[in-house]
Amino acid sequence: MTLSANLNIMKKAARKAGRSLVKDFREVENLQVSMKGAGDFVSRADVAAEEIIKAELMEARPSYGWIGEEGGAEEGKDPTRRWIVDPLDGTTNFLHGLPHWAISIALEHKGQVVAGVIYDAAKDEMFFAEKGEGAWMNESRIRVSGRQKMIESVFATGLPFGGRSDLPATLQDLARLMPACAGVRRWGSAALDLAYVAAGRYEGFWERRLNAWDIAAGIIILREAGGLVEALTPGDDILSSGEIIGANEVIFDQFAGIIRAS
Repeated sequence: MTLSANLNIMKKAARKAGRSLVKDFREVENLQVSMKGAGDFVSRADVAAEEIIKAELMEARPSYGWIGEEGGAEEGKDPTRRWIVDPLDGTTNFLHGLPHWAISIALEHKGQVVAGVIYDAAKDEMFFAEKGEGAWMNESRIRVSGRQKMIESVFATGLPFGGRSDLPATLQDLARLMPACAGVRRWGSAALDLAYVAAGRYEGFWERRLNAWDIAAGIIILREAGGLVEALTPGDDILSSGEIIGANEVIFDQFAGIIRAS
């Protein structure tokens, strides 16, 4: 497995930020937490992790643009490339002491995601991919599930919280999907949901109202693992719409047909 210089830079940044987050995770009860919005929290650990990642990436590639969950967007001297970063996807899990959260780093080139890293530091599982090179978890190549029947398949999604307007649509999705499948999981990290579909742990994933940094790395990891990924509305751009559906190739059409029936 030969990695590009950019992917090595991304993995190094993720590991460095991961060490910082794991240290804070062990002291989660002592974290100073401020409200960022209804049902949405940000900790000093989150901000510190983004600063670590940004310092690593921008030192190595100072001409690239940047967009991060905490620090906003910056245009680079090279307008064709930018980093898309979520320093802590699964913040609520993190703050409740639940070891299911991840760092997500993607590289976009001319509007297309060409490399991605999702690092689950609590479990030391690093999912990564770059265009045309397949998808990996640590030292092992990963592929989407080979299951072909909906009734044997497990799916993941996010459940809207805090009175969000997309709750009725999601409840309708569940009402149509759950009788047709083996189960639905809501684990609180869209990045890891996509990585798990890529690794064959879930058969599919869908969600609305996500941000580019939640899903950018997961899109390329899932595609390089042999999965299909689209916007919920066919033809829309996934990153700008924030609505996504992905699955293995065999069940994608049936799964998408159920979700898109609303």
